Order: sequence, then structure tokens, then C-alpha cells
Amino acid sequence: MIPWVQLDTADVPDGGGTLTLMRRGEEFSIRAGSVVLMSSRMSSSEIALADVACERLRGRKQCRVLIGGYGMGFTLRAALAGLGADAQIVVAELVPAVIRWALGPMAELTGDSLRDPRVSIHEGDVRDLIASARGEFDAILLDVDNGPDSVSRDANDRLYKLNGLHAARMALRRKGLLAVWSAAPSAAFTRRLGQAGFAVEEIKARANKGRGVRHVIWVATNESAGHTAIRAKA
Repeated sequence: MIPWVQLDTADVPDGGGTLTLMRRGEEFSIRAGSVVLMSSRMSSSEIALADVACERLRGRKQCRVLIGGYGMGFTLRAALAGLGADAQIVVAELVPAVIRWALGPMAELTGDSLRDPRVSIHEGDVRDLIASARGEFDAILLDVDNGPDSVSRDANDRLYKLNGLHAARMALRRKGLLAVWSAAPSAAFTRRLGQAGFAVEEIKARANKGRGVRHVIWVATNESAGHTAIRAKA
């Protein structure tokens, strides 16, 4: 078996630990300690995060989208494919080294996505962008840590708490949506989205091309609250 090789490490700001970039053959992974945060072999649900948002944004002009967490860029590339030429995408990445890795060791995986004129990079915490925005985005896509119940950085937890969800709703335009990726379901988070004034849809997406574990994507709209619709997507 081909062994994993460590390519680089990077400190997460504010004492958030260390990220490690690993490679095995053509496969990459980014880890926080012993926890695999993302893998180039299991990307389908990250792509689905953008696909479900773009499906609901279809027909809108000059869409403005915020992606929280660049990761390995799967969500960004899917958003670029699904949005029009007049769209604007802001990618907030807390760890500058992740963008450096995307342009360096993972350049073949990245392609031209970071050079697309529709894309701008914000090196900093996505929470700060959300907190300062008022009716600015048509969609906010969050893929931070492994979801609301599995955070490796304590500060990320605030994104998923009630105050963080209220801030996200304020940052959205009318009929805007908040799409959140998670490695596992969370009934408490579903309830919390409703408490924040969102109407919620919970979608299941396979990790790897129709196979593997089922990850969860919440699609929450800021139009109305009251009921939670849940459906599964294989």
C-alpha cells in the first residue's frame, strides 16, 4: 500500500490547533490532529452543498454567494459551474496556508477556480463577514469543521449557535438561503435553525459518488419559519 506523506503543516489562528496536509499517490487529505477534515477521495457531498444551492438560485441575476471554508475547493468549483457569469463568490478561509496549498501541491486539483474573475478570497474568519453583512448575500454555504456537533476549533461552534444563525439570516437577502454541510445529522441543529426563523430542508448526500457514508446538508431559507421539511438524497 502506498504510504501517506506529510507535505506541510499550518497553525490555525487563535489557538485552534494545527492542520496537516497529507498525500498518498494522487489522494490528498487535510487533518486536524488525527481527525480527517477533508479528503480528495470523498468529495461528493461537498459538491452537493453547492449544487443544491445553485439549483435554488437558478434564474436570479447577479447572485452574491459567501462560501465559508475553502477546504479543497470542491464546493467553490461546483458553485462556479452552477452560477452565471454575473455572479460574485466570496471565499472566506481562516488559514492562509490552505490557499497556498491549493495553488501549490494541490494545483492540479484546484485548476483555474481561484483565478476566476467571479471569485474573491477573504483571509479571515467567516463569522466576521457574516456579522458585518446586512442583506448582502443570496446564499451562504458553510463547510466548517465536521458540522455543528463536531468542531475541532471552539470558535467555530459560535457559527452554529442561535446567535450565529440569527447573524446569518440578517446577512442574507430576501429569499436567501443558508446551506450547511455536516458529517452527521443533528436534530438539535435542525430545531435551532427553525428557532432562528428559517424554514429548513434536510438533505442526505453520499460522501463519494453515490457510495459511502451519508452526510447531511441543511438548506435553510430566510423567507418564513414554522415547519421543517425533511427529505433524503442518496
